[in-house]
Amino acid sequence: MPGSGPAETSPAETSEERAAGALRLLRQNPAFRRLWCARVISYAGDSLSLVALMLHVADTAGQALAVSLLLLVGDFAPSLLGPITGAISDRWDLRRVMILCELAQGALLVLIALALPPLPLLLGLVAARAIAGQVFQPASRAAVPALVRARDLETANATLGLGANGAEALGPLLAAALLPLVGVRGALLVDAASFLASAAMLAALPSLPPARAGEEERSSLLHDARIGLGYILSAPAVRVIALGFCGVVAFNGVDDVALVVLARDTLRAGDAAVGLLLGAVGLGLLLGYALLSRYGARASMAVMLIAGFAVSSVGNLLTGLAWAVAAAFAMQAVRGLGIAAMDVACNTLVQQLVPPGMLGRVFGNLYGAIGVAAALSYVGGGLLLDATSAPVTLLFAGAGGALATLAAALSLPAALRRSAAEEDRGRSVPDAR
Repeated sequence: MPGSGPAETSPAETSEERAAGALRLLRQNPAFRRLWCARVISYAGDSLSLVALMLHVADTAGQALAVSLLLLVGDFAPSLLGPITGAISDRWDLRRVMILCELAQGALLVLIALALPPLPLLLGLVAARAIAGQVFQPASRAAVPALVRARDLETANATLGLGANGAEALGPLLAAALLPLVGVRGALLVDAASFLASAAMLAALPSLPPARAGEEERSSLLHDARIGLGYILSAPAVRVIALGFCGVVAFNGVDDVALVVLARDTLRAGDAAVGLLLGAVGLGLLLGYALLSRYGARASMAVMLIAGFAVSSVGNLLTGLAWAVAAAFAMQAVRGLGIAAMDVACNTLVQQLVPPGMLGRVFGNLYGAIGVAAALSYVGGGLLLDATSAPVTLLFAGAGGALATLAAALSLPAALRRSAAEEDRGRSVPDAR
């Protein structure tokens, strides 16, 4: 039953009964529905406030560097704290952690909205809010296996991805509608209210206590963080998944910048084409999550992960060969399908492979490392873009991602077998006694 953790599939169940579709899962599982609604509301508010803050910083500071710093403290800086933020999720009740994170983000946004402080203080407050969000992310991912059946993990992760990305796409539209009416302060207060609504929904979840042994509870947070890092390095399958994901992102993260230059300088198509190319990935993502929320449970997650790596990388490679905006748009939309596949497969595999008491730390470390890989891609890819051209940069990004995919494809099957063998040995120890 929902909220009681993953359940096993009985032999009498048919293939249709083994995995619920997205709508059925949301309808029949109230706890998962609350988590889904909470994430959708807060993601939409986040996207709204980001647009508002970018416009505010651009108007008051008057420098593109100021906007870049805003994005840097909001995305990259919190990822460096991944080991700590993940350890928090494994240490305390997940529901309580998520509620406190949402309330903290809402309070910080109220403070920002009322003060609209100078840039240095504003960046500090934005960084604090982003850190609270970084704590929330591994907690929310670690909560999924406790709220849905094991056979519904793929559907649950795809449904969460669909909701989150749909909400992020809605945010700029909300900003366009609200900013002329309520201004920057009003938009920020709307986002603060979204966090309050999210916290209220999360409060209705069942208790999600940490799966920890008594001795571990007396350890320090830094000790827990070190154990989390060591676990990723020592678990073969998790290590391959993390390295593969980070490798693909490290090569391909620059594509957003390269697409702007491709549309303007190479294809000479203007700003409208820039919007089309940047929006193509979002459309592919939404379609991919929608398909996976309905059919994802029928696929092998390991195969889906490698396919996602490959499609997302080859999509950039082929975009570098595009002769027209329409061709580049099609390749980026297909790339969005690949990103959806790798996201769902990665989350599901981690939830299946990692012990419950380690999930928060693994997710915190994994997505923190992905954030660092993306930042490295922005810097290295930007230098390559300045030295060469958008097509060359995209070709290099796609080829590098394809090599990272090949390395993961060659390593993952053996790593999964080793992980399964180690788990079997662990189960046999009590029997031997």
